[in-house]
Amino acid sequence: MASILLTGCAGFIGSHLAERLLHDGHRVIGLDNFDPFYDRASKERNLAACRAHPRFSFHETDLRRGPDALVDALPADPVDVVVHLAAKAGVGPSVREPAAYLENNVLGTAHLLEWMRQRDIEKLFFASSSSVYGNTREQPFREDMPLLASCISPYAASKLSGEQLTATYHHLYGLDVLNARFFTVYGPRQRPDLAIHKFVRLLRAGQAIPVFGDGSTARDYTFVLDTVDGISRGVDYLLAHQGVYETLNLGNNCPVPLLDLIAAVGRAVGVEPRLELQPMQPGDVDVTYADISKARQLLGYAPQTNLEDGLRTFVDWLAAPQ
Repeated sequence: MASILLTGCAGFIGSHLAERLLHDGHRVIGLDNFDPFYDRASKERNLAACRAHPRFSFHETDLRRGPDALVDALPADPVDVVVHLAAKAGVGPSVREPAAYLENNVLGTAHLLEWMRQRDIEKLFFASSSSVYGNTREQPFREDMPLLASCISPYAASKLSGEQLTATYHHLYGLDVLNARFFTVYGPRQRPDLAIHKFVRLLRAGQAIPVFGDGSTARDYTFVLDTVDGISRGVDYLLAHQGVYETLNLGNNCPVPLLDLIAAVGRAVGVEPRLELQPMQPGDVDVTYADISKARQLLGYAPQTNLEDGLRTFVDWLAAPQ
């Protein structure tokens, strides 16, 4: 049994991961600041099963307050691996509030890394994003692509900055790191601002679905439990290896055009979609497409959920009493 510190544990991916890590036999120390990006009650529901588990503890604090805030909030018990999911998410909002994204995602990560250094915690799984690839023309996206001028949103820049910070701490202090670039994760507990969640609500309300651009943009949609499986495998890899610094794509290796996604959501809901064409949003990329061969080789990562099955699972969850 390992002791895992999980930041962002009350969120969409974090709450699923906490349940998986507990199932795998680990002790989970959960950390979250309940960012008001969406309502606290939803995040409390996400945590309900974990709070009842004897190997789970929860601590509410904000990484922006600095390493001392972590010292005050967390027990001095040993931590074997930190899984850092906490972040201010979303491309569009980052264009409107760039400073808030840099403060949360860059400064918060720097504070966490410094606390880890002070505590002699040697292993980190860092959640990055496919947005760091920007509008890279070569596809699928490989982890070794040059990304110096690729970011086209503050969110992407904040995530790539986080990767650079982990590289710095690996170089200076020997921190073992897995950076994982997530690709459009969806499924139960998804944030209400994300496309699939919005599309289902609009269809059920009989409203048109906004299509930004001509509908040809595509995303590599990845079911949340497949992403969580990749993270769990990454934790195991970190526990079993020394001297690690790797960056991996955790995607589905299958980009889906927006119009195809909308049609699939319509089938899952049982409603024929009506479309409302709108201009492309600033900061949005054209395509995301993960080359997952490295994650497959290092972790045995192999996503299992096709889009139709994942959408049905999400629609059933959204229809159930919350």
